[in-house]
Amino acid sequence: MSWLASKRITVTGGAGFLGTQVVRRLRDLGCQNIFVPRSQDYNLVDSEAVRRLYRDSKPHVVIHLAAVVGGIGANRENPGKFFYDNLMMGVQMMEVGRLSGIDKFVAIGTVCAYPKFTPVPFKEDDLWNGYPEETNAPYGLAKKMLLVQAQAYRQQYGFNAIYLLPVNLYGPGDNFAPESSHVIPALIKKCLDAIEGGEGEIIVWGTGKATREFLYVEDAAQGIVLATERYNDAEPVNLGAGFEISIKHLVNLIVKLTGFKGRIIWDTSKPDGQPRRCLDTSRAEREFGFKAETGFELGLSKTIQWYKQHPVKAKTRVV
Repeated sequence: MSWLASKRITVTGGAGFLGTQVVRRLRDLGCQNIFVPRSQDYNLVDSEAVRRLYRDSKPHVVIHLAAVVGGIGANRENPGKFFYDNLMMGVQMMEVGRLSGIDKFVAIGTVCAYPKFTPVPFKEDDLWNGYPEETNAPYGLAKKMLLVQAQAYRQQYGFNAIYLLPVNLYGPGDNFAPESSHVIPALIKKCLDAIEGGEGEIIVWGTGKATREFLYVEDAAQGIVLATERYNDAEPVNLGAGFEISIKHLVNLIVKLTGFKGRIIWDTSKPDGQPRRCLDTSRAEREFGFKAETGFELGLSKTIQWYKQHPVKAKTRVV
């Protein structure tokens, strides 16, 4: 039985894409006292709402997943909101957690915190060796401040806060809304909508040369729960699958798996984003035994199948 089973655990964002899977993993460990705040009840940008959340849930452990997120387009249109909302949520959640005397705080960062030109595979020690890619820098830097805060609080107050860096996630339940989705759900929706509408082409942003790494959402949840259970150190830890794929190859794979037969048009006036993205995942395996298990093509097939079965629900994500 995990030591977590006896704890009161608050999971912000616990009703969302990743959070649902994290809560499921916690329940598998025997955790019964899990509190999932909803955004309509607790606006975590507001300090009084954060204090009220802690009064209501009285947590021993907080896993902070809640975030305002989106793809390249959403980041370009909302840099101020993405910076402010993510910064204020994280800073206040950790500060009130410290004041409340909780046992552990699990902060979830983002691969967007890495410098634009980082040697591949990205090692945690490279986090401060440059400025993030411009289109997602406000979001990435806001989330990166949680690492600074966690390490400062550990040093001054002995506060047990850890910081995890998941790579791009995908899987069933993802956000398929065109204005805010990431690349995999956006491409799946483009292909399936084109098939349904009898369209002969799809338009894809960029040149296709950029590379990405993707982690299946169930694997990510397993990594977060393992770290919550076993990891108690100051150093940040990557969570990834340890592979790299070009956007062009990704598009071709999704075209094949969805059955789209039309043309692919690359809109090179749109940005590629970060040139390359692939994580060194050795620290996670060494420190708490995490290794991604889901093959990429299998994960894509499951995601496509889920979207086919949930075409209405798939248009929104609750965060």
